[in-house]
Amino acid sequence: MTEPVVEVIRSQRRKRTVSGRVAEGRFEVRVPAGLNASEEARLVADMTARLKRRVVSDDIDLGRRASELADRYGLRRPARVEWSGRQMQRWGSCTPSAGHIRISDRLASMPSWVLDSVLVHELAHLEEANHGKRFQTLVERYPLTERARGYLMAVDDRIPA
Repeated sequence: MTEPVVEVIRSQRRKRTVSGRVAEGRFEVRVPAGLNASEEARLVADMTARLKRRVVSDDIDLGRRASELADRYGLRRPARVEWSGRQMQRWGSCTPSAGHIRISDRLASMPSWVLDSVLVHELAHLEEANHGKRFQTLVERYPLTERARGYLMAVDDRIPA
């Protein structure tokens, strides 16, 4: 992705929050007026990164991809799969009872085999809620599981792969 134009809009009404949107190919980032330069730069960089993830994730049909992986590895298809911009402590999550899977949008810019590994991990939770032996057997049907774990650990060692 080419670097988009980032327009910073300083708002007198905004006191603490920052928001952003993609408009006509550029990123608009709204920040409270009166921030010091370093704090504004940090907030704008964080929001720009989130907006980039949103743009990249919009190009990936997560539902189709999850269904294809479920079929290929003999797992249950999810009822719903969606990107999440709020998952900062994990790569994905699953609600087995509802069949819902949420995937961190940080994975959208990673290699496809890493995203697929996380999807298979979450699909396996539709069959087995815990991380026991049966679950591990289901996850290891995906041949790049160990490689993807190592990749994710190298990206962020605070988050378990």
